[in-house]
Amino acid sequence: MNVLVLNVGSSTVKFQLIRTDRERIEENRDEKLAQGVVERIGGEAVLSLWTESEGSTRTTASIRDIRAAIDWILKWLASEGSGADIRSLSEIEAVGHRVVHGGETFSHSVLIEDGVLKDLEEHSELPPLHMPYNLAGVKAVKDSLGAVHQAAVFDTAFHHTLPETSYLYAIPYSLYRRHKIRRYGFHGTSHRYVAYRYRQLTGTARDDTNIVTLHLGNGCSACAIRGGNSVDTSMGFTPLEGLVMGTRSGDVDPAILDYISVKEGLDLRGVENLLNKQSGLLGISGLTHDMRELLEEADEHYDRRARLAIEIFCYRTRKYVGSYLAAMGGADAVVFTGGIGQNAPIIRACVLEGLEWMGVELDDEANAATTGAKAGRISKEGSRLAAWVIPTDEELLIARDTVRLVLGLETRY
Repeated sequence: MNVLVLNVGSSTVKFQLIRTDRERIEENRDEKLAQGVVERIGGEAVLSLWTESEGSTRTTASIRDIRAAIDWILKWLASEGSGADIRSLSEIEAVGHRVVHGGETFSHSVLIEDGVLKDLEEHSELPPLHMPYNLAGVKAVKDSLGAVHQAAVFDTAFHHTLPETSYLYAIPYSLYRRHKIRRYGFHGTSHRYVAYRYRQLTGTARDDTNIVTLHLGNGCSACAIRGGNSVDTSMGFTPLEGLVMGTRSGDVDPAILDYISVKEGLDLRGVENLLNKQSGLLGISGLTHDMRELLEEADEHYDRRARLAIEIFCYRTRKYVGSYLAAMGGADAVVFTGGIGQNAPIIRACVLEGLEWMGVELDDEANAATTGAKAGRISKEGSRLAAWVIPTDEELLIARDTVRLVLGLETRY
């Protein structure tokens, strides 16, 4: 089955075309036929494209909106020169969408039917920066491909197993009952995939999977997984809460919002924009949100604020690891993933520094050698608390969920 996976944002559309089916899933033989990203939608867009036969290409095109972006992607995939290994759009048998928010309604991935689409529209007020664009992608596919199967795979679904003690805020309970103000958690598709791969790599049964997963990239989150289920996670009602991120502040005293508003003459939306887009690594360093650039500045130019941003990033991540290990009564491993988690050995070492008393013994050689798409254990043999690097693959999980839904199979794994 050829599955098109779409991740639609306000000005970008990421996509992958994946060939998979029940047998390929069971044997880990899924094929990635094509992938790419359309950026700067609304003007002269930049398109980065890849197929195995043609390699990487980059081009530009005038693309006014999400619908136009998806039309361009579909035409390119079916074109003779793309190398995507399909001859017509009829060979795209299903489409899987990354959907940011499923609220309390959707605890698993679902096929998108009329009733589901209506429910999704009602949830769009929860993450107003994301959901309208996710839904625009669904509608664009329906217009272009007609009755092709479409599936929604939710960032929040994996965290539906959070207990009330984890997801409720200590605010009047009536606010939860009336407005569903609670911790939802995000990056669930990534945490779920990494937990699944950990079980594969270690031969651990799902019910025996007790780990802390760290998705560290431009967006960052931690997840406590006990018995294979998410029992706590760092992102909350929105993705702003939790760890220090590229441009997001993570945890702050809520009273700061009003204080900033008064002192800086900003309305609430302006303060929220500051915390989401001008804070985090960028805000502390004053230079960049890119960890690679910060590491270079800290190493080559001894920039004080770059080093401070790195240290705060690691310290806050370490605090979450420690708190989750305490709440879980211990775990078997800490697992790193995401752009930073997979590619920055120095950050992994910094995060784990000081956790030796918990039983972590880092293998410096293994840590330095494990980057990119390579998965592996980076702690020494005999370490009571293991450390792993496992590359995430959210698109593959979305494609697999889509296939399972079309075939009427269970998506939980």
